[in-house]
Amino acid sequence: MSKDYPVEGAGLGLRRSFISPLADEVPSQIDFMEVAPENWIDVGGKLRRQFQKISEQIPIVCHGLSLNIGGQAPLDEAFIHRVKEFLDLYDIPVYSEHLSYCADEGHLYDLMPIPFTEEAMYYVSERIMRVQDIIGRRVAMENVSYYAAIGKDIEEIEFVNAVLKEADCLFQIDINNIYVNSINHCYDAEDFLKALPVERITYAHIAGHYVESEDLRVDSHGVDVIEPVWQLLDVAYKHFGVFPTLLERDFNIPPLKILLKEVETIRHYQIKHESNDNSIKQQEN
Repeated sequence: MSKDYPVEGAGLGLRRSFISPLADEVPSQIDFMEVAPENWIDVGGKLRRQFQKISEQIPIVCHGLSLNIGGQAPLDEAFIHRVKEFLDLYDIPVYSEHLSYCADEGHLYDLMPIPFTEEAMYYVSERIMRVQDIIGRRVAMENVSYYAAIGKDIEEIEFVNAVLKEADCLFQIDINNIYVNSINHCYDAEDFLKALPVERITYAHIAGHYVESEDLRVDSHGVDVIEPVWQLLDVAYKHFGVFPTLLERDFNIPPLKILLKEVETIRHYQIKHESNDNSIKQQEN
């Protein structure tokens, strides 16, 4: 790999529907797994023991659901302290979250777009820095899918890059979200991808989406990854070098052996580009 990452290889989001076989032995195709801390902080009993067994076999990363980094409500600092305890307990190297908001007076159960404005950029950056102060490490923010750009003053790529720089946080790149947004908002996915800061990338997501119409894609995480998204991952590895990449599947979850085939596809692209990098280095020497 071209730089140091907190994890490596190909990963899979941990779901309770297939936790039992993993607790006994994590398949060799999986290098790391991801959980939402909200779903595990208070879990006890058998599930907690199974989670512990998995965490002893491979690295775990966290991808949060309810930080509400762009919301108007005050940050839930009590919750953030509990996340820190969870990260410390299982020696979790990465806490990523969505560059969006998900609550007002109550939880909205969806990821809503932050207005692409300079004012919002500074507001969100201050909240990210406060979270980083509490958990004692840099947060990785994820580019999200969105379906309306309300109050937009600047382009999405400018907003994302400005937040990452102002907050001095890390970046969790979502390949599918770039593709979905490029269709929904008529921009070039490769241009957007190549404008992102490689030095801040910590790991990536790849997932499937629903085709509502020719010009509308819905980020569902409920179907297989399609070929254009795999091709965009291929472009990302060629441009940035290989980075850790995790398969997200939240709905219509197939048997584990089916998921492992997609995890193997991630590794196929990684090996391809690692081999190319090694060949170039040998020629240079």
